[in-house]
Amino acid sequence: MHGVSEAIGEAMCGSTHPPRKSKYGAVKTEVDGNVFDSKKEAKRYLVLKAMLQAGEIRELELQPKFDLIVNGVKVGKYVADFQYYLKHPSSWEAVVEDCKGMKTPVYRLKKKIVEAIYGITILET
Repeated sequence: MHGVSEAIGEAMCGSTHPPRKSKYGAVKTEVDGNVFDSKKEAKRYLVLKAMLQAGEIRELELQPKFDLIVNGVKVGKYVADFQYYLKHPSSWEAVVEDCKGMKTPVYRLKKKIVEAIYGITILET
């Protein structure tokens, strides 16, 4: 049986598209027909997919969107990388997760607004 890192590498090598770098150096990566903004995000997806198959998480959602509403006016939106429910001994906890390499000022502001509006904590991986 392959190790996790070997399986991740094999799963990520199937893309026929040439890698594209972002202005921060991240390379878009395709896995299971999904295009991720970075190799880091694609690797995290494979870990979460394995956790889903093992029953450790449920309802894995890619790129969940959160409206940024201030005084009843939508002023923007925040797109996280993942949302899922994590299994605890007696319950399931909702988790919103973002894989970050570069924390821009705009990201930091949107994160604070989402956490305040929705009463959540965004997990950064």
